[in-house]
Amino acid sequence: MQKIKEIAFRLGEHPIHIKMFLLHCKECLKLINDEIILDKYAQFKKDSPKPFVKWVGGKRQLLLQFRSRNLFPPEEFNPLTAIYHEPFVGGGAMFFDLKPKKAILSDMNAELVITYNVIKNDVENLIKKLNHHKSKNNKEYFLKIRAKDVNKLTSLDVAARFIYLNRTCFNGLFRVNSSGGFNVPYGKNKNPMICDEENLRKVSKSLRGIRIIHEDYKKVLDRAKKGDFVYFDPPYYPVNKTSSFTSYTKEAFLEKEQMELSSTFLELHNRGCYVMLSNSNTPFIRELYRNLGDKIKIKKVYATRAINSVASKRGEIKELVIINY
Repeated sequence: MQKIKEIAFRLGEHPIHIKMFLLHCKECLKLINDEIILDKYAQFKKDSPKPFVKWVGGKRQLLLQFRSRNLFPPEEFNPLTAIYHEPFVGGGAMFFDLKPKKAILSDMNAELVITYNVIKNDVENLIKKLNHHKSKNNKEYFLKIRAKDVNKLTSLDVAARFIYLNRTCFNGLFRVNSSGGFNVPYGKNKNPMICDEENLRKVSKSLRGIRIIHEDYKKVLDRAKKGDFVYFDPPYYPVNKTSSFTSYTKEAFLEKEQMELSSTFLELHNRGCYVMLSNSNTPFIRELYRNLGDKIKIKKVYATRAINSVASKRGEIKELVIINY
């Protein structure tokens, strides 16, 4: 483990990344030359996938802070025997960065879950569909695709529509109305990345053997065991009355829902799971988790967010990361 720590320090990575790498590259366990390991690890990271959708509140920009401040899964989390759980998977930045061998991903956004599973099981046909959308992309075509009833589409068409709309809509928002219909307007990006073939294939490979389920986050209580790692990235509690972007599904996620989530966090903590949760830096959330006990730690990280309609109010903000380790 000391050798792993030394390599991790040189790479600026958390040791859990090295352990994940060694699982993928067992021959490296026999290597003595650090430079060979470093070269192989650099290639491993280069080949890593990234989120296939733009997602409001996505965590990719925060991964370096998570590493440097020891907010990632602790060394005690054993990826050989334990399971990584991510309800509210969204764009999946944490999952794609850690690449655990055993994982269960879930979300209440049915179209997102369908898309994950299509990428996992039928990525080549998805690429063909996305290239078709790419060849026709304009505002009129966008509105035509947006108006389609997803309940009448095949899973493949749902996935292609989901990625196409996400890549061409305003700011990559996913917002639905009270009927569950996607209602974000056409974006202004002149050359959106509608079909990133290379990354989609990497994502597909990383999802092999991974369960991706459409379900409520509370179902994690049915399967998470002592030693497992659970990461929650729920719809954030709004920092004010006009800043709520919680409509990823037609169900709201406000005070009552946040309190229920904190109870789930506590139950997992008492069970012996390693738990990490992201949320907005508000008095309500700070107080909610401060009351869970002395072993619950509340940390602040800095994020750049650009979803405010007023340009002068966009920029760096503080967010909370809550951990029990």
